[in-house]
Amino acid sequence: MELQKIVIVSGGTNGIGEAVCKTLHKENWKVYNLDILEQKHSYSEYVFCDISNYENVKNAIGEIIENENRIDAVFSNAGIHLMSNLEETTLEDFHKVLSVNFCGTFYLLKSVLPFMKKQKFGKIVLNGSEQCFIGKANSAIYGATKGAVGQLTKSTAIDCAPFNIQVNAVCPGTTNTPLVDKFLKKYCINEKDKQEKVSFLENAQLIKRMAKPEEIASLVSYLLSDKSDFITGSLMTIDGGYTCE
Repeated sequence: MELQKIVIVSGGTNGIGEAVCKTLHKENWKVYNLDILEQKHSYSEYVFCDISNYENVKNAIGEIIENENRIDAVFSNAGIHLMSNLEETTLEDFHKVLSVNFCGTFYLLKSVLPFMKKQKFGKIVLNGSEQCFIGKANSAIYGATKGAVGQLTKSTAIDCAPFNIQVNAVCPGTTNTPLVDKFLKKYCINEKDKQEKVSFLENAQLIKRMAKPEEIASLVSYLLSDKSDFITGSLMTIDGGYTCE
């Protein structure tokens, strides 16, 4: 009987992370969700973890290794958004976005890779962004963290290739998640303004809509599967054609 594969997802309580947990659960993975937000779904084993705290991450990974003695895959997804230009970004916001989006990814990889190297296999997918490739207005710091995730993907893929570990990134465009809802609530002054902003976000893609979390999850699932064994160091856009123009 084939062993059930073990995958760790950070930020799996809602949005893209939740969709990935659900998709992999259906595919018979055992999923561990590392998040500060308690989950309301049953697709994964919940482990409280502040991804921006190295000791939290290291201890959470240690517990999973002790329980399973196996980690087949990781999806580093936890992240936060910030809409602000550089001058208007407070030091507090700068450090917060950096600590979650980049440091959290670094902490997760630093905690997982030694074990994966010992077992001589593993699949890692990082959640990047269209902003791995392009700049956007009022997105200097968020975009910088996602650009850093892109470079982390490539360099780590090179370092891990001798150990049969593949490292890739998905780079979504605007996706219909609670992050978008939070953005709309924060920046819309009324319902008309909200509809105009939603229309703007949808029409920015060639396909004229936002991505569905399940669509991103399908690509993550593929990259974590045996079908992607010859893919590593790739930043894979899934943005409705946004970066084509």
